[in-house]
Amino acid sequence: MINCPCGANKNYNTCCKLAHSKLSNVETAEQLMRSRYTAFTLANGDYLMKSHHSSTRPIKEKKAIEKWAKSVEWVRLEVLTTTKGKATDTEGTVTFNAYYFDQGAVEVIHEKSAFVKEEGNWMYLGLAED
Repeated sequence: MINCPCGANKNYNTCCKLAHSKLSNVETAEQLMRSRYTAFTLANGDYLMKSHHSSTRPIKEKKAIEKWAKSVEWVRLEVLTTTKGKATDTEGTVTFNAYYFDQGAVEVIHEKSAFVKEEGNWMYLGLAED
Protein backbone atom coordinates (compact mmCIF):
# COMPACT_ATOMS: atom_id res chain seq x y z
CA MET A 1 0.00 0.00 0.00
CA ILE A 2 1.57 3.29 -1.13
CA ASN A 3 0.79 6.44 0.86
CA CYS A 4 -0.30 9.24 -1.42
CA PRO A 5 2.47 11.83 -1.96
CA CYS A 6 -0.03 14.68 -1.42
CA GLY A 7 0.08 14.15 2.34
CA ALA A 8 -3.62 13.42 2.84
CA ASN A 9 -2.76 10.22 4.79
CA LYS A 10 -4.60 8.04 2.30
CA ASN A 11 -3.54 5.35 -0.11
CA TYR A 12 -2.73 6.72 -3.59
CA ASN A 13 -5.42 4.46 -5.13
CA THR A 14 -8.16 6.05 -2.98
CA CYS A 15 -6.73 9.57 -3.18
CA CYS A 16 -5.00 11.32 -6.08
CA LYS A 17 -5.29 8.34 -8.44
CA LEU A 18 -9.04 9.06 -8.57
CA ALA A 19 -8.30 12.58 -9.83
CA HIS A 20 -5.58 11.36 -12.20
CA SER A 21 -7.98 8.87 -13.78
CA LYS A 22 -10.90 11.31 -14.10
CA LEU A 23 -10.72 15.08 -13.56
CA SER A 24 -14.41 15.27 -12.65
CA ASN A 25 -13.62 13.29 -9.46
CA VAL A 26 -12.00 16.45 -8.05
CA GLU A 27 -14.42 18.28 -5.76
CA THR A 28 -12.35 21.17 -4.36
CA ALA A 29 -9.52 23.47 -5.40
CA GLU A 30 -7.32 22.03 -2.64
CA GLN A 31 -7.95 18.51 -3.90
CA LEU A 32 -6.89 19.59 -7.39
CA MET A 33 -3.78 21.27 -6.02
CA ARG A 34 -2.87 18.12 -4.06
CA SER A 35 -3.44 15.94 -7.15
CA ARG A 36 -1.21 18.26 -9.19
CA TYR A 37 1.57 18.00 -6.58
CA THR A 38 1.29 14.21 -6.77
CA ALA A 39 1.40 14.44 -10.57
CA PHE A 40 4.69 16.34 -10.25
CA THR A 41 6.08 13.58 -8.00
CA LEU A 42 5.11 11.04 -10.69
CA ALA A 43 6.21 13.28 -13.60
CA ASN A 44 2.67 12.87 -14.97
CA GLY A 45 2.75 15.63 -17.59
CA ASP A 46 -0.52 14.51 -19.19
CA TYR A 47 -2.43 15.20 -15.97
CA LEU A 48 -0.58 18.47 -15.37
CA MET A 49 -1.70 19.67 -18.80
CA LYS A 50 -5.24 18.30 -18.47
CA SER A 51 -5.74 20.03 -15.09
CA HIS A 52 -4.30 23.37 -16.28
CA HIS A 53 -6.84 25.97 -17.46
CA SER A 54 -7.03 26.15 -21.26
CA SER A 55 -6.18 29.88 -21.27
CA THR A 56 -2.83 29.37 -19.48
CA ARG A 57 -1.91 25.75 -20.36
CA PRO A 58 1.84 25.49 -21.15
CA ILE A 59 1.63 22.69 -23.76
CA LYS A 60 5.05 23.55 -25.24
CA GLU A 61 6.69 23.17 -21.81
CA LYS A 62 5.27 19.71 -21.05
CA LYS A 63 8.44 17.73 -21.79
CA ALA A 64 10.63 20.21 -19.88
CA ILE A 65 8.26 20.04 -16.89
CA GLU A 66 8.35 16.22 -16.91
CA LYS A 67 12.15 16.22 -17.18
CA TRP A 68 12.52 18.66 -14.27
CA ALA A 69 9.97 16.76 -12.13
CA LYS A 70 12.00 13.55 -12.60
CA SER A 71 15.30 15.32 -11.82
CA VAL A 72 14.40 16.25 -8.23
CA GLU A 73 13.40 14.20 -5.20
CA TRP A 74 10.02 15.29 -3.88
CA VAL A 75 9.84 15.50 -0.08
CA ARG A 76 6.41 16.74 0.99
CA LEU A 77 3.54 19.11 0.45
CA GLU A 78 2.38 21.57 3.08
CA VAL A 79 -0.97 23.31 2.51
CA LEU A 80 -0.96 26.64 4.36
CA THR A 81 -4.29 28.30 3.55
CA THR A 82 -7.25 27.95 1.24
CA THR A 83 -9.83 30.56 0.26
CA LYS A 84 -13.11 29.50 -1.27
CA GLY A 85 -12.54 26.58 -3.65
CA LYS A 86 -15.28 24.39 -2.21
CA ALA A 87 -17.48 22.15 -4.37
CA THR A 88 -20.12 24.92 -4.71
CA ASP A 89 -17.61 27.71 -5.53
CA THR A 90 -16.36 28.66 -9.00
CA GLU A 91 -12.98 30.04 -7.88
CA GLY A 92 -10.52 29.68 -5.06
CA THR A 93 -6.90 29.93 -3.98
CA VAL A 94 -4.53 27.55 -2.24
CA THR A 95 -1.27 28.70 -0.64
CA PHE A 96 1.28 25.95 -0.20
CA ASN A 97 4.91 24.94 0.19
CA ALA A 98 6.23 22.04 -1.90
CA TYR A 99 9.57 20.73 -0.64
CA TYR A 100 12.08 18.85 -2.78
CA PHE A 101 15.77 17.90 -2.88
CA ASP A 102 17.81 19.25 -5.77
CA GLN A 103 21.56 18.60 -5.96
CA GLY A 104 21.80 17.85 -2.24
CA ALA A 105 19.86 20.87 -1.01
CA VAL A 106 16.27 21.19 0.18
CA GLU A 107 14.36 23.66 -1.97
CA VAL A 108 10.83 24.95 -1.55
CA ILE A 109 8.23 26.19 -3.97
CA HIS A 110 6.03 28.68 -2.11
CA GLU A 111 2.99 29.62 -4.14
CA LYS A 112 -0.48 31.05 -3.85
CA SER A 113 -2.29 29.34 -6.71
CA ALA A 114 -5.52 30.45 -8.35
CA PHE A 115 -8.10 27.86 -9.36
CA VAL A 116 -11.31 28.28 -11.36
CA LYS A 117 -13.91 25.95 -12.74
CA GLU A 118 -13.86 25.35 -16.49
CA GLU A 119 -16.72 23.28 -17.92
CA GLY A 120 -17.61 22.21 -14.38
CA ASN A 121 -14.12 20.97 -13.44
CA TRP A 122 -11.58 22.61 -11.15
CA MET A 123 -8.55 23.85 -13.10
CA TYR A 124 -5.24 25.45 -12.16
CA LEU A 125 -5.19 29.00 -13.57
CA GLY A 126 -1.80 30.23 -12.33
CA LEU A 127 -0.36 32.44 -9.62
CA ALA A 128 -2.97 34.28 -7.58
CA GLU A 129 -2.84 38.01 -7.04
CA ASP A 130 -2.40 39.11 -3.45
